[in-house]
Amino acid sequence: MFKSMFALIRGTSHEAAQNVADRNAMVILRQQIRDSAEAVTSAKKAVAIATAQNEQEKRQHAKLIERIEDLEIRTISALENGETELAKEAAEAIAILEAERDASAEAQKSFTTEIERLKRVVLQSESRLRDLKRGHRIADATDKTQRLRQSAPNTGLSALQDAESTLTRLRERQMEMDAAANVLDDMAKENNPDAIAQKLSEAGCGAPITSTADQVLARLQTKSGKKSKKSD
Repeated sequence: MFKSMFALIRGTSHEAAQNVADRNAMVILRQQIRDSAEAVTSAKKAVAIATAQNEQEKRQHAKLIERIEDLEIRTISALENGETELAKEAAEAIAILEAERDASAEAQKSFTTEIERLKRVVLQSESRLRDLKRGHRIADATDKTQRLRQSAPNTGLSALQDAESTLTRLRERQMEMDAAANVLDDMAKENNPDAIAQKLSEAGCGAPITSTADQVLARLQTKSGKKSKKSD
């Protein structure tokens, strides 16, 4: 019984923690990407330090070779001059320097191998980091779209539907106001004596109030004919 209760508590805790992680997956992912970026930066710094140390080792190796060559020349000169003891001391020094030279060469090989490995790791890590960032952008867009579809009333798509309904009512109201204004204009014309006189004139009742294009043209033709007769 106690084992079952303990298993239940552990299972409940695990599911609760998983639910929290799922609800905050985007926040967790962003932090993990930041951590990954910092790790890549640290790796690049490590490569730079290792490269600098290797260059220093190369310079040290070159100096050792120069010292060995110089001592060899001096040792040969000592032997030629019969300075056997000095030549022996010089030979011991040369042996020590040669050991250091060989150790330096081995260190350079190790540095070179490790640097190449680290460079490959950094390149792969940078590529994976770029993929992570692209994936995050896609996941973020998908998450926002899903939240929009699953949004509560008065938000998301519901807000869009409410806005569309409001726009429809506004347009209907504007059309009603325009129709009412037209009706008022018509009523004003019906009660306006000038408007009634105009209607009567257009119906041929009484003298015309305004001239039509045909009337203006006929008048001008008449004037033109009179001018022609006077000139004759």
